Amino acid sequence: MKVVLVSAVALIDVEGRILLAQRPEGKSMAGLWEFPGGKVEVGETPEVALIRELEEELGINTWQSCLAPLTFASHGYNNFHLLMPLFACRKWDGIPQSKEGQKLAWVRPNALRDYPMPAADVPLIPILRDWL
Repeated sequence: MKVVLVSAVALIDVEGRILLAQRPEGKSMAGLWEFPGGKVEVGETPEVALIRELEEELGINTWQSCLAPLTFASHGYNNFHLLMPLFACRKWDGIPQSKEGQKLAWVRPNALRDYPMPAADVPLIPILRDWL
């Protein structure tokens, strides 16, 4: 089974809320909410991929020193296995904006379960709630 490496981030604002993005129509798992991020390309580290994805998807910039490794997801889907490091980030330049048509929501940790998420993301919720 193919292993897909995806890097994701819990962007945490000054009120302790976490940014979620809704997968747009036309993508797999459309309508589900997820932590921002994306696939790690050949030659990239998870941190470099995440910095690139944040600029492409949300129009914000951050730095490797602001990405704190928090946990990871390891989940088998039907045709691939997802390995996803999750970083926490509290500092970035710019205001997150939808650059790819996805809806965005700032969510309190205790309300994360109110947003339907891909199966790989669900086990990350209690970790974030306990950490924050």
